[in-house]
Amino acid sequence: MIHTLTMLAFWTLVLPFAAIVGFPWTFISGRIDFLYWMSMRAAWTGVRLAGVKVNAIGLDRLDPLQTYIFVSNHASNLDPPILLPLIPRRTSVLLKKELFRIPVLGYAMRLGSLVPVDRARRDGGVNSLRAASEVLARGLNLTIFVEGTRSPDGHLLPFKKGPFYLALESGIPIVPVTITGTYEMMPKGRFSIRPGTATVTFHSPIDPHGFADRQHLLAAVREQIASGLTN
Repeated sequence: MIHTLTMLAFWTLVLPFAAIVGFPWTFISGRIDFLYWMSMRAAWTGVRLAGVKVNAIGLDRLDPLQTYIFVSNHASNLDPPILLPLIPRRTSVLLKKELFRIPVLGYAMRLGSLVPVDRARRDGGVNSLRAASEVLARGLNLTIFVEGTRSPDGHLLPFKKGPFYLALESGIPIVPVTITGTYEMMPKGRFSIRPGTATVTFHSPIDPHGFADRQHLLAAVREQIASGLTN
């Protein structure tokens, strides 16, 4: 429990600094870069203070100038603050639409080109895909936890179809990502963090042009992510 409280205490201390320095600079300059850098450093430092070591594999397989759709498994609340700081250049993510209603924070998230997801509306998925396509067209990466929710047992859940429509439509390569170790440290339903090592494996990018349809592309990506879970 002490590790979890240390992480939360650090993030609590960082928040006022972001409010005093990061947010005003963002609003004045109209640029998100500094606030994004602060957020990534805070996320990375927080999980390290919680006793989490990170082993990243396969970053050398990526072209830092290329735009990618990163598609990852999801078994723990530790996954986002571990994965996102590792991704070369800035990445957008999908977040619940309700978060965009928070004053100041919502503006910053829009400025950062994060994508709102409205799960209450039938056309919410279509609108999210349209917004994600615009993000990719501006040259930003996109990171998606493809199961849509955390796995309750660490095993892969069925994949959402949206990322594969995006890849086929845009022609942007998908990078399958496998995260292991986080389920054991902080599974779904547990608040405290057990110190340990998380391994993040970036598999070789998959060119969507080599697949006839969404289902075959999905199967290839799932096979890569699953291969990292069995090693």
